[in-house]
Amino acid sequence: MPDTSDAAPATVPRPRATAATGTTLVSYVLPVFDEQDGIRRFHDELAAALRTRPELSFELVYVNDGSADASLAILRDLAKNDPRVRIVDLARNFGHQMAITAGLDEARGDAVIVMDTDLQDPPRVSLELIDAWRDGAEIVHARRRSRRDTRFKRATAAAYYRVLRACTEVDIPLDTGDFRLLDRRVADELRRYRERSRFVRGIVASMGFTQTEVFFDRDERFAGETKYPLRKMARLAVDGMTGFSTVPLKLITRLGFAVLTLSFAGIVYALAMKVFRPDITVSGWTMLMVVVLFLGGVQMLSLGVLGSYIGRTYSEAQGRPLYIVRQVVRHDGD
Repeated sequence: MPDTSDAAPATVPRPRATAATGTTLVSYVLPVFDEQDGIRRFHDELAAALRTRPELSFELVYVNDGSADASLAILRDLAKNDPRVRIVDLARNFGHQMAITAGLDEARGDAVIVMDTDLQDPPRVSLELIDAWRDGAEIVHARRRSRRDTRFKRATAAAYYRVLRACTEVDIPLDTGDFRLLDRRVADELRRYRERSRFVRGIVASMGFTQTEVFFDRDERFAGETKYPLRKMARLAVDGMTGFSTVPLKLITRLGFAVLTLSFAGIVYALAMKVFRPDITVSGWTMLMVVVLFLGGVQMLSLGVLGSYIGRTYSEAQGRPLYIVRQVVRHDGD
């Protein structure tokens, strides 16, 4: 029977939940948003990979993030034919990071793997994450050795990760997305982080624990279009920067000193021309407009940076739920 629940913050760690056979239980958190063309193919490849590990038990937590296509209907059909499938159906589209959070709140395994369902992250690689976890790692990042994207996408992604790492106080692994494995202890601690402007990969990196990386080659998207266009990527970049760094605020101060230095140099130049070269007239109107526009741009940029931090504070002060669950669907007799 379908079950309904709200997304109340959970601050008490859940106990370990092993399978009925007593074997180790591994949970997969799988966000889904308008993936009707590829979700069955993904599930088939994941199931094929999991069949090679009969010594483990698995649960597959698909999080329907307000899909407008037939994704939910396909997931329901998968749940009827695979008792390992659990569907968290969100009331609307809350975004990728919130969908991950909803899946983590529902997952019960001794280890939790977060991965997308577009087949860019190969399911077979998740088995390597499990091996690294069983060797003692508590957090295993899947790091992209190569990626089949456009040249612009590769260049901007590489630049972003390196700028973010240089500017933040957290050592965020390079070239890693949200594809990773978390030990049960780590997942329980992560569930205590309830900020709204979420940057999960930064939160995980800041938590400590024993972390390692598994390198893999990222494949092309199997079907459909990317759910992270440039606009959403820019928003995620802002969340990552403002959530783990005060460098933008410090840059405002440095920019102010730079403008003050330029202004002082201009004053000295004008006075020198007035005293030593009275025959030369310093250009007036053009220089004045350039200076006014420059200072106006600096001020607007500074206000925008301040507004980003103030907006984060405002969202947190509202205290609204991170997400709302319409229903949890499962057919495992629970």
